[in-house]
Amino acid sequence: MSDACAAAVLGGGSFGTVIGNIIAGNGHRVSLWLRNPERAGEINHKHENSEYLPGYTLDNNLAATCILAEAVADVEIVFVAVPSKSFRDVVRDLAALLPEQTIVISLTKGIEPGGFRLMSDILREELPRNPRGVLSGPNLAREIAAGQVAGSVIASETAAINTLIHDLLHSDSFLVYSSADMFGVELGGALKNVYAILAGIGAALEFGENTVGMLLTRSLAEMSRFAVHLGANPMTFLGLSGVGDLFVTCSSPLSRNYQVGVALGKGQPLDDILGEMDQVAEGINTLGLLKTEADRRGIHMPLVNGLYAILYEQRPVVDVFDDMMHTEEQQDVEFVTH
Repeated sequence: MSDACAAAVLGGGSFGTVIGNIIAGNGHRVSLWLRNPERAGEINHKHENSEYLPGYTLDNNLAATCILAEAVADVEIVFVAVPSKSFRDVVRDLAALLPEQTIVISLTKGIEPGGFRLMSDILREELPRNPRGVLSGPNLAREIAAGQVAGSVIASETAAINTLIHDLLHSDSFLVYSSADMFGVELGGALKNVYAILAGIGAALEFGENTVGMLLTRSLAEMSRFAVHLGANPMTFLGLSGVGDLFVTCSSPLSRNYQVGVALGKGQPLDDILGEMDQVAEGINTLGLLKTEADRRGIHMPLVNGLYAILYEQRPVVDVFDDMMHTEEQQDVEFVTH
């Protein structure tokens, strides 16, 4: 993007902060909206968000505010990076603040509690006239903040939005690719969190590399099977938002969902695990919603059923893993082109 523009990022967690800083570093004005006045003051005066990304210097083009109307005033693009449980409330507040031409991009990987609404569904319902898109991929915020190369996918219904977001975010260390399958990209980002919990449990139980490889590929098959039932393109899951995000989230100690799984595998109660976390592990919220929807549609998902049994039916972890691995369908690759 040759000309500087103005953008807002809603949500002052680790990913919202790092995305805002990438945009600011590319020469654009960024307003970062967050609820905590002390953290906003620190960002504005010390150029650091020490609660989530200590030591990460924020660009002078980024300014924090606790006033939503101030954050989105005269911006061309709004990125929403709040937890899924508060996503609709925040987006609903935007309806009276945004002109129809303002583009709104979801950075949130999750599903709304109380139904099966993805974040793009909420954007469509609450801001029907605003152009929309989703950004997803294997994006651990701490690694991005450290300058390590990462890739992400922007997906929308128009190529012009994809190009715009690419130019806004693309840099030497943050590479942006595009997709027309908004639903598939978003489902990949939401569903992989569930399987990351399973991978963490497997790590705690010291599974071998062969077992881990099988677990990852069966997870990919299961999540893509579900997504195709909902209308996604199975080929999307071969990209960054599918296998890329799944692999990273299922293998990195930086992943909050993986951390939950490791603690569960070591016998720690779920309530205690969640009470110790400073950010949301979306996989916990997604699991129940995913199981309910899969049951309603009659979709075979033994891994989801097994994790649900561990978390909510107090089934022994080792027994459930044994059941999961022996109730899978025999077909290896379901979506084969002839």
